Amino acid sequence: MKITYYTKEGYQKLKDDLERYEKIERPKISRQIAEARDKGDLSENAEYDAAKEAQALLEGKIAQLQELLVNARIIDESKLDHSKVRILTTVKIKNLNNDMVMTYQLVPEREADIRSGKISINSPIAKGLLGKEVGDKVEVKVPAGIIQLEILEVKK
Repeated sequence: MKITYYTKEGYQKLKDDLERYEKIERPKISRQIAEARDKGDLSENAEYDAAKEAQALLEGKIAQLQELLVNARIIDESKLDHSKVRILTTVKIKNLNNDMVMTYQLVPEREADIRSGKISINSPIAKGLLGKEVGDKVEVKVPAGIIQLEILEVKK
């Protein structure tokens, strides 16, 4: 598994999810299995089968989160240069094709949420903006074609 980078908040969310799965969801599924088992014949017990399947899915999620946490590294924002577009910077850009102005924060891939203005550092737009400064104009290839962007502002 490769190393993945997170903000402090993103890392804490992973830890919180793991704790919830282990301390709340796991016991809940165990109770469901026990209740289904108490109902008798397991060969034709759909509740038992469903609970066992849910348990397998949950254990897979737990294992995945544990592996992510072992390989996770927290980004030290104090060491980042915020004069250029970098991870965790917020960038205000103007689409020169349609004069639309947008503001995005570049975040680790697992923390991306377009509705809250957070785009993955691995997205085509972020890759095109990385290392650039205010006033720079870039062409970015996106699924819809090529867009021209101008960087209006870069901030922490």
